[in-house]
Amino acid sequence: DTAVLPAASGCKSLLISDMDSTIIGQECLDELADFAGLKAEVSAITERAMRGELDFEGALTTRVAMLKGLGLDALEQAYSERITLNPGAKTLVETMKADGAETVLVSGGFTYFTSRVAAAAGFHTHRGNTLVDDGKALTGEVGRPILGREAKLSALDEFAAAKGIGRDEVIALGDGANDLAMIKASGLGIAYHAKPVVAAEAHASIEHTDLRAALFFQGYEASEFLG
Repeated sequence: DTAVLPAASGCKSLLISDMDSTIIGQECLDELADFAGLKAEVSAITERAMRGELDFEGALTTRVAMLKGLGLDALEQAYSERITLNPGAKTLVETMKADGAETVLVSGGFTYFTSRVAAAAGFHTHRGNTLVDDGKALTGEVGRPILGREAKLSALDEFAAAKGIGRDEVIALGDGANDLAMIKASGLGIAYHAKPVVAAEAHASIEHTDLRAALFFQGYEASEFLG
């Protein structure tokens, strides 16, 4: 993987990243659906949504509605048995944190997972959608407002403003169509093993290596890597 960038671009002050299929190797909703015997059906909708063929909000509410009645114990099982950090995730986050960068995990997925993945990878903070439950099982509803493509871009601007930096000092990573707005708006937007529509418009792509490439693209040397 290579990226041709301006020599003065340098290391970024804010890392904002998608979660599913970017920081982790799975799609959490698809893994949850497996416990309901619906993984194939849900995964097919996920794939189309990430390719930009379906409206994200509609695809999300449709998939969650299919999980109505799924016991809450399935969330813990899905996380503990299925979810793994992608290679280089912790190194990317910890290295940038040590250099003074703010690190934010922002996902169209769910806070049950973003909170745990953020802690595992070392992110400062996280945002995601909320699965509604009745105390025992999922109700099939998603908390509002839904965090999608525009909300990810808004999060980028919000955290950049809080740090007193411009968009040019932000690095954004993602793989799906709902990540494209924040990827294009950032100073360095990286498509990570991404859908074609995302890879075509990102500033750089990681197709063959792992998330440490996002450090090399900024000018970090391997001797500086942490985590």
